[in-house]
Amino acid sequence: MEKPWKCGDCGKGFKYPSQLEIHRHSHTGENPFTCSKCGKGFTQLYGLHTHQRVHTGEKPFTCSKCGKGFTRSSHLLRHQQIHTGKRLFKCPDCGKCYKSSRKLSCHQCVHTEERPFR
Repeated sequence: MEKPWKCGDCGKGFKYPSQLEIHRHSHTGENPFTCSKCGKGFTQLYGLHTHQRVHTGEKPFTCSKCGKGFTRSSHLLRHQQIHTGKRLFKCPDCGKCYKSSRKLSCHQCVHTEERPFR
């Protein structure tokens, strides 16, 4: 895929000029889309719309198995792994598998002898 639109700062290429314009914000630190409720800024309008769900409580992505709602489709996809019973997070030290990265992280303390909790 040809990417003729190049960033003058880092040389990264883009298929469309609009993508390049959005990328430029990563160099300038500009966040042209601002939340009217809390003032948080975003480089893209989509990011602002997704963020606003925090304030409205809207959860448009619903699990078909249990009905739990989510603000982002990626959060729903991660949640749906609970219902499959699959354990996708494997410990590199002992091979034991877990359903979430959080549970794997807790388990890994066994190998490091780290005690993060009193």
